Amino acid sequence: MHTRMFFKILFQLLFLFLLPLYNVSAQQKISIKAHLDTENKLINVEEQISFTNTSSQSLNTIVLNDWNNAYSGNDTPLGRRFSDEFVRSYLLAKDMDRGSTSLLSVVDSENQSINFIRPDKNPDLIEILPKKPILPNQSFSFTVSYTLKIPNDKFTRYGFNSDNIFVLKNWFLTVARLEENGFVKYSNENLDDIANSETDYDVAFELGKKYHIFTDLNVDRKTENENSRTHYLSGKKRLDFDLTAEIKPTYHNYKNELGEVVTNLRDRRLNEIQKAMVIDKITNFVAAEMGSPKHEKIIISQVDYDRNPFYGLNQLPAFLSPFPDHFLYEIKFLKVYTDKHLKTTLHLNHRKETWIYDAFQSFIIMKYIKDNYPEMKMMGNLSDFKLLKGFNIFKADFNDQFTYVYLLMARKNLDQAVGDEKDTFIKFNEQISGKYRAGLSLNYLDHYLGNDLVLQSIKEFTALNQLRPTQEADFEKILKSKTTKNIDWFFQTVIHSRNLIDFKITKVRAKNEFLDVTIKNKTKTNVPVSLYGLKNDSIVSKHWIENITSDTLITIPKNDAEKLILNYHKEIPEYNTRNNWSSLKSFFGNNRPFKFTFIKDLEDSKKNQVFYVPEFSYNLYDGVSPGLSLHNKSFLDKPFIFDITPVYSSKTKQLIGGAFFTVNQNIREDRLYNIRYSLGGNTYHYAPDAAYMKITPSISFRFRDLDYRLNKKEFVTIRHIFLNREKSDYVTVKDENYSVFNLRYSQIKSEISNSYNFMTDAQIAGNFGKLSGEVQYRKLFNNNQQVNLRFFAGTFIYKSTSSDFFNFGLDRPTDYLFDYGLLGRSESTGLFSQQYIMAEGGFKSKFQNRLANQWMTTVNGSFSIWNWVEIYGDAGFMKNNAQKAEFLYDSGIRLNLVPDYFELYFPVYSKNGWEIAENKYEEKIRFVITISPKTLISLFTRKWL
Repeated sequence: MHTRMFFKILFQLLFLFLLPLYNVSAQQKISIKAHLDTENKLINVEEQISFTNTSSQSLNTIVLNDWNNAYSGNDTPLGRRFSDEFVRSYLLAKDMDRGSTSLLSVVDSENQSINFIRPDKNPDLIEILPKKPILPNQSFSFTVSYTLKIPNDKFTRYGFNSDNIFVLKNWFLTVARLEENGFVKYSNENLDDIANSETDYDVAFELGKKYHIFTDLNVDRKTENENSRTHYLSGKKRLDFDLTAEIKPTYHNYKNELGEVVTNLRDRRLNEIQKAMVIDKITNFVAAEMGSPKHEKIIISQVDYDRNPFYGLNQLPAFLSPFPDHFLYEIKFLKVYTDKHLKTTLHLNHRKETWIYDAFQSFIIMKYIKDNYPEMKMMGNLSDFKLLKGFNIFKADFNDQFTYVYLLMARKNLDQAVGDEKDTFIKFNEQISGKYRAGLSLNYLDHYLGNDLVLQSIKEFTALNQLRPTQEADFEKILKSKTTKNIDWFFQTVIHSRNLIDFKITKVRAKNEFLDVTIKNKTKTNVPVSLYGLKNDSIVSKHWIENITSDTLITIPKNDAEKLILNYHKEIPEYNTRNNWSSLKSFFGNNRPFKFTFIKDLEDSKKNQVFYVPEFSYNLYDGVSPGLSLHNKSFLDKPFIFDITPVYSSKTKQLIGGAFFTVNQNIREDRLYNIRYSLGGNTYHYAPDAAYMKITPSISFRFRDLDYRLNKKEFVTIRHIFLNREKSDYVTVKDENYSVFNLRYSQIKSEISNSYNFMTDAQIAGNFGKLSGEVQYRKLFNNNQQVNLRFFAGTFIYKSTSSDFFNFGLDRPTDYLFDYGLLGRSESTGLFSQQYIMAEGGFKSKFQNRLANQWMTTVNGSFSIWNWVEIYGDAGFMKNNAQKAEFLYDSGIRLNLVPDYFELYFPVYSKNGWEIAENKYEEKIRFVITISPKTLISLFTRKWL
């Protein structure tokens, strides 16, 4: 027997011998006596903690996680995260819906009082201050008495709800994870990544007799008195535990040789026998791929799934779902079960090394789909309809969505390194895209190494977690022990950087039975790439090519290949696959035919896609104008975008419309993250008998903070507007042809409670020059009251024309740059003249003198008084040549029905007097309305991504 094999077997036998001994108990022990007051939503707790210092240094404090106290206010880390993510319900929450922890006493084993503090920046942590330092391996026992106020579950789905169901998660005090350099101090940020020490629990949980509890702890026994029932629970070596109390039981128990699953995952289409078969199938699959679960009992709840559903399956209501009933239940259960299995088994720093959880979970889900549903499509049974077979989205395999969702963020330059800490991720990356990217990365490594080495490493790593806390370095060490290949690139580049992967075949030349292939690394990211040879769509060769950092020439056997394709099976999370193939039969190498597709589709690497979409527009002079948009915008952003939209004017019987061409240059590691080069033009009618033509070349620079979670951006836009207006018998036209050079800088910073916008604008033309700037500020108070303030100032640098057309507008801009969606831009009376645009002076009342040819300063404000009803007021000065500066003001009621989309303004009092008492008051009412289909669609998509 070889020496290496001997030691391997010896290690395995030793591991099997030590494992049951290790599972006897944890270093930390907690005993809890808790009484749930279901009427007042309180839990009274007496908790005995026996702490052992497992580090090599003396400790002066013991850190406890008190994540329930994170719900106590808007200034906690949880409150600030909700504000960043625009969770309005939390900001406006009533006291009865908030959670908190009232600490009554902390005493040692001799009943002597112990001091404690809450860190100012971490109110959901408690630092216990023993009177003497705790030496390495020394134990210290103390008792904490406290009262928990349970939060409403509408914020995180944890807490109480109107049906008197209590879903308790991270509710009690726990000892924070202790590492060699000290305690891990993480606040609750709604990320499900609490850092606890491994602990043995004994719990006596008392509540009303009509309630049933469901938990993943062992239920040892129960006792009753006249009004309540006490459940005695226990668990060994737990990082956490779940507990739900409800009057009407919704959970069911399922048992097999691996243990017990307690679940209330909803599905009305499967009976209990079918569910039991699904659960047995998945638990055995996961055990075979990752090892048996650490604990014999696992809770799989609907709340867990609702907090983090499978993206795509949750986008349609159940009655429209194109997937088989059993498949839906399998994927839902698999999603939650793998998450629970990993969180109870892996003893990692979850916030710091979240990519390991995410990678293991997504990798196992992809493997499950591949093994059990290899023919399942991304759009399910809809792919069977002949009418839809021409769309790539209906051809794509189910697992392809992992790649597309990652690319959705990468193409927007919003992806983040999956190895970053979890609390640095923006919401979509944290919940969806980052998880998928981590799984794709592990799948990439699996294809590169082959022989199921990744799966073997996963099983070995999860087994190691049974013995001790682990970290990324342990997983890396296990992987490297199984291969002679260099995989440093995987950790350094694929996991811990944002570097994109993009290879391209630039040239192929045949030499007898060999091919000289030139491969270009477009992003200079040094990782291996797969090269396939195909004949009649069958693979005839495969090679892994390494160390391609620039244009590289390689020689490979031809093997009768007709095509060469990089990354054919998409095992590499590559940024762009449209340049990955070359035909040996085509003179052009990868000549792509045009493909016209209705509305939108996924990207097709083999075709030049043109999408056609019916459009319509409306203004007073063109009427309802149908058109057709021809563009190349797929579901994923592209570097080059065009949109050509011919439109038929139903009133003038003429062809109008526009065309826009844009080149996006994304910059990866800098505050300047995007440069956009654009050329656009359009023509519509500005009067019943006259049209305008506008052509605008522009370049814009976009900046952001390197902390992606900060909702702060800056923009610099340089453009030159060329305009031509036809003469009209209805409107006096001066300066028919003119051009304006325009330079703009803007800054935006926003969250749910505060929003700040700043903009400056400089315009230079042949007969005028002007400067302007505006500041907008919005504050939302805890009582749902909102105040909006805006300050505007503008002045002419020079002006050599007598035309009023370029003047500042007090109540409505003249819009000589044709930037705004005015429905009747030349109207001075009637309904269309009452359309309101928040620009320049921003007044709502109309005055006889409404234009300024020298300078203007105004202040606009509004304050909410009830729901969407607000009061507004405007005040300011305007100055015309040869006249004194004039002070004006107005006030009234604003109905903010759909902000920025449909609003009404009712003037009440202004410098004109009591406007509400004047004749023809209906002509003074102003309105904001949006009828553009594209803009209206954005109303429903602006919440997420």
